[in-house]
Amino acid sequence: MVKVKKNITKEYIQTVGRRKEAVARVRLYPSVRKVQIGELELAKGEFSVNSMPGKDYFRFKAYYPKLNKFLKELGIEGKFIFTVKVAGGGISSQMDAMIHGVARALDKQDTDAFHELLHKGGYLTRDARTRERRKVGMGGKARRKRQSPKR
Repeated sequence: MVKVKKNITKEYIQTVGRRKEAVARVRLYPSVRKVQIGELELAKGEFSVNSMPGKDYFRFKAYYPKLNKFLKELGIEGKFIFTVKVAGGGISSQMDAMIHGVARALDKQDTDAFHELLHKGGYLTRDARTRERRKVGMGGKARRKRQSPKR
């Protein structure tokens, strides 16, 4: 029996976003109305993070203004579905990594429409600030000095 490979067209755009130790793998579905991720079904304007609805994963209200600001600046609220797999870092840096990945995906999807706005907003630039490494002989901290003798 001969196996025939089918030509499968990708219905999504995949990119990676990073911030500190967090890495976000983003899939943007531009032309799809619904996406099934395991038991979770997403419609246009929704997103999932690590197979959970985005609102459940980033459940603290402090993170939503950042994401809403990003979506409103570009005028894409409710237009796309995106799924994100995030690992490493804390919740805040995971949100920044996710925004970076979504920005890259939007730039890849339609460079003419989004590139100027994304570039001006600073969303395409990776924030290179990371944790300072611990040095030897510093007493457990990166910048702490050894205590000098009193006498």
